Amino acid sequence: MIVGVVAIDGKTLRRSFDTAADKAAIHMISAWAADNGVVFGQLAVDSKTNEITAIPTLLAMLDIKGLTVTIDAIGCQKAIAEQIISQGGDYMLQVKANQPELHEDIKKVFESAESRGWGKRGHDEHMQVEKGHGRIEQRRTLITWDVPWLIKPSSDWRGLRGIVMVQRERTLGEATTIHRHYYITSLPTRKAEVAAQACRAHWGVENGLHWTLDVGFNEDQCRIREGHAAQNFARLRRMALNLLKKETTVKAGIKAKSKNAGWDHDYLLKVLGTG
Repeated sequence: MIVGVVAIDGKTLRRSFDTAADKAAIHMISAWAADNGVVFGQLAVDSKTNEITAIPTLLAMLDIKGLTVTIDAIGCQKAIAEQIISQGGDYMLQVKANQPELHEDIKKVFESAESRGWGKRGHDEHMQVEKGHGRIEQRRTLITWDVPWLIKPSSDWRGLRGIVMVQRERTLGEATTIHRHYYITSLPTRKAEVAAQACRAHWGVENGLHWTLDVGFNEDQCRIREGHAAQNFARLRRMALNLLKKETTVKAGIKAKSKNAGWDHDYLLKVLGTG
Protein backbone atom coordinates (compact mmCIF):
# COMPACT_ATOMS: atom_id res chain seq x y z
CA MET A 1 0.00 0.00 0.00
CA ILE A 2 1.44 3.35 -1.05
CA VAL A 3 1.29 6.20 1.45
CA GLY A 4 2.22 9.85 1.36
CA VAL A 5 0.89 10.90 -2.05
CA VAL A 6 1.01 14.65 -2.74
CA ALA A 7 -1.07 15.62 -5.76
CA ILE A 8 -0.09 18.92 -7.37
CA ASP A 9 -2.99 20.29 -9.40
CA GLY A 10 -4.41 23.59 -10.57
CA LYS A 11 -7.87 25.17 -10.55
CA THR A 12 -9.06 28.36 -12.22
CA LEU A 13 -11.30 30.75 -10.28
CA ARG A 14 -13.64 31.13 -13.23
CA ARG A 15 -15.46 34.31 -12.16
CA SER A 16 -12.40 36.19 -10.94
CA PHE A 17 -11.72 37.79 -14.33
CA ASP A 18 -12.31 41.52 -14.82
CA THR A 19 -12.84 42.47 -18.47
CA ALA A 20 -12.91 46.21 -17.78
CA ALA A 21 -9.53 46.05 -16.04
CA ASP A 22 -8.13 43.58 -18.62
CA LYS A 23 -7.57 41.09 -15.81
CA ALA A 24 -7.59 37.35 -16.53
CA ALA A 25 -9.14 34.78 -14.21
CA ILE A 26 -6.83 33.69 -11.38
CA HIS A 27 -5.36 30.19 -11.48
CA MET A 28 -4.38 28.53 -8.19
CA ILE A 29 -2.20 25.43 -7.80
CA SER A 30 -2.56 23.35 -4.67
CA ALA A 31 -0.62 20.58 -2.97
CA TRP A 32 -3.22 18.01 -1.95
CA ALA A 33 -2.35 15.45 0.73
CA ALA A 34 -4.28 12.48 -0.65
CA ASP A 35 -4.03 10.38 2.54
CA ASN A 36 -5.49 13.12 4.74
CA GLY A 37 -7.71 14.84 2.17
CA VAL A 38 -6.38 18.33 2.95
CA VAL A 39 -4.52 21.13 1.19
CA PHE A 40 -1.14 21.87 2.76
CA GLY A 41 0.29 24.23 0.15
CA GLN A 42 -1.10 26.64 -2.43
CA LEU A 43 0.12 29.31 -4.80
CA ALA A 44 -1.43 31.72 -7.28
CA VAL A 45 0.01 31.38 -10.79
CA ASP A 46 1.27 34.68 -12.19
CA SER A 47 -0.93 35.81 -15.08
CA LYS A 48 2.14 36.16 -17.32
CA THR A 49 3.37 32.61 -16.69
CA ASN A 50 1.85 29.15 -16.25
CA GLU A 51 1.99 26.10 -13.97
CA ILE A 52 5.39 25.03 -15.34
CA THR A 53 7.06 27.99 -13.63
CA ALA A 54 4.78 27.98 -10.56
CA ILE A 55 5.14 24.27 -9.64
CA PRO A 56 8.88 24.51 -8.74
CA THR A 57 8.11 27.48 -6.48
CA LEU A 58 5.33 25.57 -4.72
CA LEU A 59 7.51 22.45 -4.35
CA ALA A 60 10.29 24.53 -2.79
CA MET A 61 7.83 25.58 -0.06
CA LEU A 62 7.06 21.97 0.87
CA ASP A 63 8.79 19.18 2.77
CA ILE A 64 8.26 16.22 0.41
CA LYS A 65 10.96 13.93 1.76
CA GLY A 66 9.71 10.34 1.61
CA LEU A 67 6.54 11.35 -0.25
CA THR A 68 5.32 10.62 -3.77
CA VAL A 69 4.49 13.67 -5.87
CA THR A 70 1.94 13.23 -8.67
CA ILE A 71 1.44 15.86 -11.37
CA ASP A 72 -0.50 16.06 -14.62
CA ALA A 73 1.28 16.27 -17.97
CA ILE A 74 2.08 19.99 -17.66
CA GLY A 75 4.44 19.10 -14.80
CA CYS A 76 6.25 16.42 -16.80
CA GLN A 77 9.47 18.42 -17.06
CA LYS A 78 13.03 17.26 -16.46
CA ALA A 79 13.73 20.19 -14.12
CA ILE A 80 10.67 19.35 -12.01
CA ALA A 81 11.65 15.66 -11.81
CA GLU A 82 15.14 16.75 -10.79
CA GLN A 83 13.77 19.02 -8.05
CA ILE A 84 11.49 16.34 -6.60
CA ILE A 85 14.37 13.87 -6.34
CA SER A 86 16.68 16.55 -4.91
CA GLN A 87 14.11 17.28 -2.19
CA GLY A 88 13.98 13.59 -1.23
CA GLY A 89 10.68 12.67 -2.86
CA ASP A 90 9.55 10.37 -5.66
CA TYR A 91 7.40 11.21 -8.65
CA MET A 92 4.61 9.88 -10.83
CA LEU A 93 4.34 12.22 -13.82
CA GLN A 94 1.77 11.88 -16.57
CA VAL A 95 3.14 11.97 -20.11
CA LYS A 96 1.18 13.50 -22.98
CA ALA A 97 1.83 15.27 -26.26
CA ASN A 98 3.79 18.07 -24.57
CA GLN A 99 6.63 15.50 -24.45
CA PRO A 100 6.00 14.03 -27.93
CA GLU A 101 9.08 11.80 -28.28
CA LEU A 102 8.80 10.41 -24.75
CA HIS A 103 5.05 9.86 -25.16
CA GLU A 104 5.53 8.01 -28.46
CA ASP A 105 8.36 5.85 -27.07
CA ILE A 106 6.31 4.80 -24.02
CA LYS A 107 3.24 4.16 -26.16
CA LYS A 108 5.26 1.90 -28.48
CA VAL A 109 6.60 -0.15 -25.56
CA PHE A 110 3.11 -1.10 -24.40
CA GLU A 111 1.67 -1.54 -27.90
CA SER A 112 4.59 -3.79 -28.87
CA ALA A 113 4.17 -5.86 -25.73
CA GLU A 114 0.49 -6.35 -26.50
CA SER A 115 1.10 -7.44 -30.07
CA ARG A 116 4.28 -9.49 -29.57
CA GLY A 117 4.19 -10.42 -25.91
CA TRP A 118 6.46 -9.31 -23.11
CA GLY A 119 8.98 -12.11 -23.55
CA LYS A 120 11.63 -11.77 -20.85
CA ARG A 121 10.95 -8.07 -20.27
CA GLY A 122 10.10 -7.49 -16.61
CA HIS A 123 6.59 -6.17 -15.99
CA ASP A 124 3.60 -6.44 -13.69
CA GLU A 125 -0.15 -6.00 -14.20
CA HIS A 126 -3.03 -5.07 -11.92
CA MET A 127 -6.78 -4.95 -12.64
CA GLN A 128 -9.51 -3.06 -10.78
CA VAL A 129 -13.24 -3.19 -11.50
CA GLU A 130 -15.78 -0.78 -10.03
CA LYS A 131 -19.55 -0.87 -10.47
CA GLY A 132 -22.07 1.77 -9.46
CA HIS A 133 -24.79 4.09 -10.74
CA GLY A 134 -25.25 1.93 -13.82
CA ARG A 135 -21.60 2.30 -14.75
CA ILE A 136 -18.84 -0.30 -14.93
CA GLU A 137 -15.23 0.89 -14.95
CA GLN A 138 -12.26 -1.38 -15.45
CA ARG A 139 -8.81 0.02 -14.75
CA ARG A 140 -5.88 -2.02 -16.02
CA THR A 141 -2.46 -0.89 -14.86
CA LEU A 142 0.82 -2.10 -16.36
CA ILE A 143 4.30 -1.23 -15.15
CA THR A 144 7.65 -2.14 -16.65
CA TRP A 145 11.10 -1.33 -15.34
CA ASP A 146 12.89 -3.12 -18.15
CA VAL A 147 13.46 -0.21 -20.55
CA PRO A 148 17.24 0.37 -20.49
CA TRP A 149 17.13 2.74 -23.46
CA LEU A 150 15.04 5.12 -21.36
CA ILE A 151 16.26 4.49 -17.80
CA LYS A 152 19.86 5.59 -18.12
CA PRO A 153 21.89 8.68 -17.14
CA SER A 154 21.77 10.11 -20.65
CA SER A 155 17.95 10.24 -20.55
CA ASP A 156 18.20 13.26 -18.20
CA TRP A 157 15.12 12.09 -16.29
CA ARG A 158 16.72 11.89 -12.87
CA GLY A 159 15.61 8.96 -10.75
CA LEU A 160 13.50 7.36 -13.49
CA ARG A 161 12.87 3.70 -12.65
CA GLY A 162 9.83 2.67 -14.66
CA ILE A 163 7.02 3.53 -17.05
CA VAL A 164 3.33 2.97 -16.44
CA MET A 165 0.18 2.60 -18.51
CA VAL A 166 -3.33 2.90 -17.07
CA GLN A 167 -6.19 1.84 -19.35
CA ARG A 168 -9.64 2.96 -18.24
CA GLU A 169 -12.56 1.18 -19.87
CA ARG A 170 -15.93 2.65 -18.91
CA THR A 171 -19.29 1.16 -19.86
CA LEU A 172 -22.50 3.12 -19.36
CA GLY A 173 -25.54 1.45 -20.86
CA GLU A 174 -24.63 0.45 -24.41
CA ALA A 175 -21.72 2.89 -24.71
CA THR A 176 -18.13 1.92 -23.91
CA THR A 177 -15.15 4.29 -23.93
CA ILE A 178 -11.49 3.36 -23.57
CA HIS A 179 -8.73 5.80 -22.62
CA ARG A 180 -5.05 5.18 -21.98
CA HIS A 181 -2.80 7.25 -19.76
CA TYR A 182 0.99 7.02 -19.64
CA TYR A 183 3.37 7.91 -16.81
CA ILE A 184 7.01 7.93 -15.81
CA THR A 185 7.91 7.16 -12.21
CA SER A 186 10.84 7.10 -9.86
CA LEU A 187 9.04 4.83 -7.39
CA PRO A 188 11.24 1.89 -6.32
CA THR A 189 8.45 -0.61 -7.01
CA ARG A 190 7.80 -3.45 -9.38
CA LYS A 191 4.16 -3.74 -8.35
CA ALA A 192 1.51 -2.41 -10.73
CA GLU A 193 -0.90 -2.16 -7.80
CA VAL A 194 1.33 0.43 -6.13
CA ALA A 195 1.48 2.49 -9.33
CA ALA A 196 -2.31 2.20 -9.68
CA GLN A 197 -2.77 3.52 -6.14
CA ALA A 198 -0.60 6.56 -6.87
CA CYS A 199 -2.52 7.37 -10.05
CA ARG A 200 -5.86 6.84 -8.32
CA ALA A 201 -4.82 9.10 -5.44
CA HIS A 202 -4.07 11.89 -7.91
CA TRP A 203 -7.46 11.59 -9.60
CA GLY A 204 -9.03 12.01 -6.14
CA VAL A 205 -8.07 15.68 -6.11
CA GLU A 206 -10.92 16.42 -8.52
CA ASN A 207 -13.65 15.13 -6.18
CA GLY A 208 -11.87 15.66 -2.88
CA LEU A 209 -10.84 19.27 -3.54
CA HIS A 210 -12.07 20.92 -6.75
CA TRP A 211 -15.61 19.51 -6.71
CA THR A 212 -15.94 20.16 -2.97
CA LEU A 213 -14.84 23.78 -3.36
CA ASP A 214 -17.48 24.34 -6.05
CA VAL A 215 -20.33 22.53 -4.29
CA GLY A 216 -19.48 23.39 -0.68
CA PHE A 217 -18.29 26.97 -1.19
CA ASN A 218 -19.66 27.85 -4.66
CA GLU A 219 -16.13 28.87 -5.68
CA ASP A 220 -16.72 28.88 -9.43
CA GLN A 221 -19.50 31.47 -9.06
CA CYS A 222 -17.64 33.81 -6.69
CA ARG A 223 -17.24 37.22 -8.34
CA ILE A 224 -14.81 38.71 -5.83
CA ARG A 225 -12.06 40.23 -7.96
CA GLU A 226 -10.77 43.52 -6.50
CA GLY A 227 -7.03 43.66 -5.87
CA HIS A 228 -5.77 40.41 -4.32
CA ALA A 229 -9.16 39.55 -2.83
CA ALA A 230 -9.89 36.63 -5.19
CA GLN A 231 -6.75 34.68 -4.34
CA ASN A 232 -6.96 35.59 -0.65
CA PHE A 233 -10.52 34.25 -0.43
CA ALA A 234 -9.40 31.15 -2.35
CA ARG A 235 -6.81 30.53 0.37
CA LEU A 236 -9.41 31.09 3.09
CA ARG A 237 -11.77 28.58 1.45
CA ARG A 238 -9.04 25.93 1.41
CA MET A 239 -8.19 26.64 5.04
CA ALA A 240 -11.88 26.38 5.93
CA LEU A 241 -12.15 23.11 4.02
CA ASN A 242 -9.25 21.65 5.99
CA LEU A 243 -10.84 22.67 9.30
CA LEU A 244 -14.29 21.37 8.39
CA LYS A 245 -12.87 18.02 7.31
CA LYS A 246 -10.93 17.72 10.55
CA GLU A 247 -14.10 18.27 12.64
CA THR A 248 -15.97 14.95 12.68
CA THR A 249 -18.58 15.23 15.44
CA VAL A 250 -21.21 16.43 12.97
CA LYS A 251 -22.01 13.83 10.34
CA ALA A 252 -22.81 16.03 7.35
CA GLY A 253 -21.36 17.35 4.11
CA ILE A 254 -19.01 20.32 3.89
CA LYS A 255 -21.77 22.73 2.84
CA ALA A 256 -24.03 21.73 5.74
CA LYS A 257 -21.15 21.89 8.24
CA SER A 258 -20.19 25.33 6.94
CA LYS A 259 -23.75 26.60 7.45
CA ASN A 260 -23.85 25.03 10.90
CA ALA A 261 -20.66 26.89 11.84
CA GLY A 262 -22.33 30.14 10.75
CA TRP A 263 -25.47 29.47 12.80
CA ASP A 264 -23.95 27.91 15.92
CA HIS A 265 -21.17 29.84 17.68
CA ASP A 266 -20.19 26.87 19.84
CA TYR A 267 -19.82 24.66 16.81
CA LEU A 268 -17.76 27.37 15.07
CA LEU A 269 -15.33 27.35 18.00
CA LYS A 270 -15.15 23.57 17.77
CA VAL A 271 -14.28 23.79 14.06
CA LEU A 272 -11.60 26.37 14.85
CA GLY A 273 -10.22 24.05 17.51
CA THR A 274 -10.84 26.47 20.38
CA GLY A 275 -14.19 25.14 21.61
